[in-house]
Amino acid sequence: MTNSEVKATLSFSDGSTPLELPIYKGTVGPDVIDIRKLYGATGMFTYDPGFMSTASCNSAITYIDGDKGELLYRGYPIEQLAAKGDFLESCYLLLNGELPNQAQKDEFVYTVSRHTMVHEQMQFFFRGFRRDAHPMSVLVGTVGALASFYHDSLDINDPRHREVSAIRLIAKMPTLVAMAYKYSIGQPFVYPKNELSFSANFMHMMFSTPCEEYKVNDVLVRALDRILILHADHEQNASTSTVRLAGSSGANPFACIAAGIACLWGPAHGGANEAALSMLEEIGSVDNIPEFIRQVKDKNSGVKLMGFGHRVYKNYDPRAKLMRETCYEVLAELGLENDPLFKLAMALEKIALEDEYFVTRKLYPNVDFYSGIVQRALGIPTALFTGIFAMARTIGWVAQWKEMISDPEQKIGRPRQLFIGEKTRTVKPIEQR
Repeated sequence: MTNSEVKATLSFSDGSTPLELPIYKGTVGPDVIDIRKLYGATGMFTYDPGFMSTASCNSAITYIDGDKGELLYRGYPIEQLAAKGDFLESCYLLLNGELPNQAQKDEFVYTVSRHTMVHEQMQFFFRGFRRDAHPMSVLVGTVGALASFYHDSLDINDPRHREVSAIRLIAKMPTLVAMAYKYSIGQPFVYPKNELSFSANFMHMMFSTPCEEYKVNDVLVRALDRILILHADHEQNASTSTVRLAGSSGANPFACIAAGIACLWGPAHGGANEAALSMLEEIGSVDNIPEFIRQVKDKNSGVKLMGFGHRVYKNYDPRAKLMRETCYEVLAELGLENDPLFKLAMALEKIALEDEYFVTRKLYPNVDFYSGIVQRALGIPTALFTGIFAMARTIGWVAQWKEMISDPEQKIGRPRQLFIGEKTRTVKPIEQR
């Protein structure tokens, strides 16, 4: 960031001395006003619930322009990365700032693939969970528990330790997600295979059994790879901010990522694709769409159109177009074009894209609408959708965590508050209360 020659002057209606504040310019996007000396100079804080107008850090990783419908990883449009590369290329980019050449990619893939196994004693953690435990609760516990096994990479002040922890988290998350699934259905855990690609290996661990090997389908593997790329990072969202806040205390990286998983579990954040699929199941039939649309338009009905619109994007979600193409590729590959649920989804999509009510409000289908359909077609159970999201977002969390630790301006996070409780009171003896 660079310091602008223009300053912001904060004036007060009570006649207090105006305060001049620096303005910083980023590469692209809105400028920011540096308010760090505000409290010392005025005795006042700013008030910004949800931090909607507050830049909590400077970052060179991901940029979003919601009005344009633009998402960049290290300057590269997300559509290009998802169409021309694979997930581990995006991982390398997010971690290192540049796309790898062939030698760098080969070394990175080799390193990640050699860290996919988890300690054998991890299986005993799973035995402590109920079989019907939600996968996200299992992931919160098991990812945090990784710190119990990998003491040799917990010094956050050592760049080599940070690098090793990053690789371990990227590599082991698919193994843990697949283990959570296998445990839930009572099947034996399947060990990773180093010769498979990242996404193919995950599907192997998910769907193969000791009596039947998983047959790699390139169309389906590519679909999963795109889901992972499109969800890899999304600027300073709730879970990423949680990872950064936890990391600012000096917590180890496994604990920080576990905190991010816990935040992602919230239905307002990571559960959108699960909610979209649940909505389709509730609609039930193409014949019920008109009545459903009528209820959505009725503000008093409480019915919401899930998987459409986005808090950040005021235009078409840039991830949705490619996910839409992927959705149709997968349905065609599996012969599911006439599956009732998928026909319902496509009919709802068509109506919403053509209905003036939704078009004028820019309620376009978002990435969650299509990714839920694709995951369902791949055979991934609905309860595991957010676990797939966590697997994808781990690279973003790790990259953001590493960036924060290396920032010389980094301090422990400490938001302030507007206190509206009681003033100082005196405790009275119990008989006088």
